[in-house]
Amino acid sequence: MYVSGALAGIICDVTLFPLDTLKTRLQSQHGFFKSGGFRQLYKGVGPVVLGSAPSAAIFFITYEGIKQYSQPYVPEQYHSIIHMVAASSSEVTACLVRVPVEVIKQRKQALLSDVHRLRLRTLYRGYGSTVLRDLPFGVIQMPLWEYFKLYWMQHVHRECTPLEGAACGSASVAISAAITTPLDVAKTRIMLSSTSAEKEEVKISTMLKEVYKDNGVKGLFAGFFPRVIGFTIGGFIFFGVYEQAKEFCISYFS
Repeated sequence: MYVSGALAGIICDVTLFPLDTLKTRLQSQHGFFKSGGFRQLYKGVGPVVLGSAPSAAIFFITYEGIKQYSQPYVPEQYHSIIHMVAASSSEVTACLVRVPVEVIKQRKQALLSDVHRLRLRTLYRGYGSTVLRDLPFGVIQMPLWEYFKLYWMQHVHRECTPLEGAACGSASVAISAAITTPLDVAKTRIMLSSTSAEKEEVKISTMLKEVYKDNGVKGLFAGFFPRVIGFTIGGFIFFGVYEQAKEFCISYFS
């Protein structure tokens, strides 16, 4: 489980990093071109390479662990609730690694030159906003993925292949990414704020109001297309690699 989740995370994050950079710069309060425009699209990839593997692995270990432990004791019609609880718990634990990596990555993507080493408080300043973004994302994504797979298995009367599981994952991720874009905009701006910003200035509600006041609904959905396109492709790669690696591990070690 650790290997398949980690491998999926690294391949997905590195492959689609330029799209993520464009999304970050479109959402930046400093402006797209001041944040780098189309230059240095792999700026900040180092922290991602180091952090994506443990983050993805923690997510899937938590998710599969809760699911496998709980499902035998719960009637099948309530399994979607288990998937939601497992996804929520997984996001909260994965964010312990994901948030400091995201802070460093996004500040590098936006070409912010931090003279001093970032304090622990700054590295985790976006924890609340990231959890608030990722909780609904996970609660939508994982149950949808499970539902799409179950629907397809009932249709074809067999288990899903890794390719079919990847397609289901891609669809669920695209829907989740589209819905949670405003939360992602707020999270990005919090992470790109000045290191001396007061606590009140980096609250998610403050950021959302500020974005809406300056740019309206359009501002809340800044970076929508690179985010959704990137997540759609990323979902296919991530769940495809995960399903394939999981299938290989089960057949090899059983």
